[in-house]
Amino acid sequence: MNLPVDFSSQHIPPSTMEDVQNLPDVRAIAIDRVGIKGIRHPIQIQEKSGAVQHTVASFNMLVALPHDVKGTHMSRFVEILNGNEQAFSLAAFSEMLDHMAQKLEANTGRIEMQFPYFVNKTAPVSGVKSLMDYEVSLVGEIKAGHTKSVMLKVLVPVTSLCPCSKKISNYGAHNQRSHVTVSAKVLGEMHIEDIIDLVEAQASAQLYGLLKRPDEKYVTEHAYDNPKFVEDMVRDVAAQLNAEPRIGAYTVECENFESIHNHSAFAVIEGKQ
Repeated sequence: MNLPVDFSSQHIPPSTMEDVQNLPDVRAIAIDRVGIKGIRHPIQIQEKSGAVQHTVASFNMLVALPHDVKGTHMSRFVEILNGNEQAFSLAAFSEMLDHMAQKLEANTGRIEMQFPYFVNKTAPVSGVKSLMDYEVSLVGEIKAGHTKSVMLKVLVPVTSLCPCSKKISNYGAHNQRSHVTVSAKVLGEMHIEDIIDLVEAQASAQLYGLLKRPDEKYVTEHAYDNPKFVEDMVRDVAAQLNAEPRIGAYTVECENFESIHNHSAFAVIEGKQ
């Protein structure tokens, strides 16, 4: 005869459970970064218009661990995400960085979050609206409990048209889609849309989710009238970043996915060092 098992008698109060990760470690080796990677969590992003956009982000949350501590409190990282109710902005992201350092009892830490961001764009002639998605990352780091930096990274897809091809060809010129990626240390209040607008203004042409025939004609001709080498693209974007007082150190990269070669053209500039 099988009797039911009474598990209630086996319950151990949390206060009496040994906290193994808090035990001292005798190897005397500090860990530079420890935490969780690749956790996905629904978030809200504060748009430039004041509206709130719902999306999903992938987080890496890491802290330094002293040489004499065996382990960090992994569950606390998740608690921070679950407890966040405000929409993310650069200021809110910076606050989360401070909160993580405090909750994990660490004076050095890093948060990386990556998410798709959508902008409702208007076609240049027909005025039809469609969503364009951009890959955005925020990277925040706090060192020694006080030195803090926040980097905003935005990948902006655009069109580039080859000046050389236009010059030597009797019929048109080859063009391609390009990825311009800006990673910038933000010094003042700045929005994702500000970086997107800055980059798209320097491209041969912008990309749109939906175009009607009059729009296609406009975009094609606009690109033809604004040919750009990959070198032109990074220099023109860098010039705009140099003139932007809200931007500190930055890196701008451009990769052209060449339409007549089986390789990409690439250029990068690091500025305001």
